[in-house]
Amino acid sequence: MHSSITAAYLTRYRSLASAAGTGPDPAPLLPLTGAQRRFLITRHRDRLARTDIVPLFFAFPRGTVDLARLRRAALRLARQHPALRGEFTVLRGTPVLRLGEPSVEVARVPVEPSDPAAGGVAVDGAGVAAAGLPDGPARAALLRALLDWPTDGPALRLLLAAGPQDEEELLAVALDHAACDEQSLGLVTEGLGAAYADPDGGENAPGAGQAEAVETYRAAVEGQLDAEARAASEAAQRHWAARLGALADAPEGAAPAGAARSTGMAVDRLPAVTGAARSGVFPALLDAVAAAAHRLDDGDRVLALGYPWGGRPADTAPVLGCFLNTLVHPAPPGPPRPLDALGADWWDDLDHADTPYDEVVRAARSAGASWSGALDGLLTFEDLHRRPPLVLGGTAGREVHLAGRPLAAPIAVSASHGEDLLVRLAWDRERYSDAAAEAAFAVLLATLRHHLGAGA
Repeated sequence: MHSSITAAYLTRYRSLASAAGTGPDPAPLLPLTGAQRRFLITRHRDRLARTDIVPLFFAFPRGTVDLARLRRAALRLARQHPALRGEFTVLRGTPVLRLGEPSVEVARVPVEPSDPAAGGVAVDGAGVAAAGLPDGPARAALLRALLDWPTDGPALRLLLAAGPQDEEELLAVALDHAACDEQSLGLVTEGLGAAYADPDGGENAPGAGQAEAVETYRAAVEGQLDAEARAASEAAQRHWAARLGALADAPEGAAPAGAARSTGMAVDRLPAVTGAARSGVFPALLDAVAAAAHRLDDGDRVLALGYPWGGRPADTAPVLGCFLNTLVHPAPPGPPRPLDALGADWWDDLDHADTPYDEVVRAARSAGASWSGALDGLLTFEDLHRRPPLVLGGTAGREVHLAGRPLAAPIAVSASHGEDLLVRLAWDRERYSDAAAEAAFAVLLATLRHHLGAGA
């Protein structure tokens, strides 16, 4: 009989929670999803590991944002969501959320006119302008502040920066990934905007609903854990063993993922995909990322590409948190595959999307894979129609994208589908030269156009 990692975690958590109810520390303990546990265990094992963060960046006309009012709005948002009202911690080897008081950081980041660009951008001028990629001292100051994310600080940080001559201010809305996944971002932008529009900025919002919010959050997480436990089946183990048994780690000597502070970014915009063809966008992106990764890889390995997928359990209330699993796509070398074959494999994988990542790694290794679980590339995809804009004081922020962020894999591709398809490739400059990455990006775009048609 297969022993579930999720079931073992729940046993340890319930023991801790029961003891906390009778011990000297009355703070309630809440369980964590599989994704949240991965983030915390990584930090706990490696004190030098960076906190995984989910940032959004918005440009506002200078003088638009009132920091005191924004702080009140952020505290109101934190009071409404338990994921922003506590500490993600590891107790006796068990990751938990220990509830506490709402805590946020809202600050203006000092900007020095002589600040260098942080990380670097490797795109042409048209690409920078088209993608909304600001450069200069304000960008450098924000990135420096996010790179120095305090591990014991609040899960929500709102940082504002502007250079002396800038007509716009850059606002970073950044969250600990354990508290927020990509599907939660709409709750953040909508909640901040609504609280900011309140005449008192939400300062006098009642806290009577906090206990109900805790139980709603607990129910959502426990529902996710139930789904993860069911998905850790022997059938799922067989599926992932067959899919991932050929994976192998990169050769020794390669720079570890996420170690570099210098990253580059290449950007392009393609026409939006419409009609029935939309169902093929994600498989096409998977194959395009695979082509780019193999362009950068010296060997003939089957590469491991990760992508977040999933959502809250059915009938779950919208709560802030991380409910997305990371799925693994095996990418053998070779020419582009037919899109229908790619789609069929992808849909088969989605049938097992709730299987926790640690269970997937275990399944692959049981089939002979010499793979630690490290990823060769990451792909994230966002439908911009699902996320409300951030509106402060009646002004909608213009979303921008900053290069120089730390990466959890040697390359990371982000695609945003709205009025067009914005594609961004970021890479670790300690592992790949700018020229090599730009050549890989050209391969990525050519593969996308091959799958999506000449109009792309």
